Amino acid sequence: MQKTKLTVRIPQEVLENFKQYAKEKNTTMTSLVETYLRRIPDQELPDNAPITRRLSGTLSQQVSIEDHKKHLVEKYGS
Repeated sequence: MQKTKLTVRIPQEVLENFKQYAKEKNTTMTSLVETYLRRIPDQELPDNAPITRRLSGTLSQQVSIEDHKKHLVEKYGS
């Protein structure tokens, strides 16, 4: 896999904390950043996910997080 450079600007204290964390975990900052970035999901649905594609958009936009929480309490109890 081809690698490329990335330049980011962050506060010095954040960088120092990041370096210390990497050292304590016996890893590199590059490895930590790559691991984090790989956890960001793709924005496109995979071609092999027909169920996800079929269900996408089926839930009414009128349903709120509170409605979902209420449903869970009713289903599983508090």
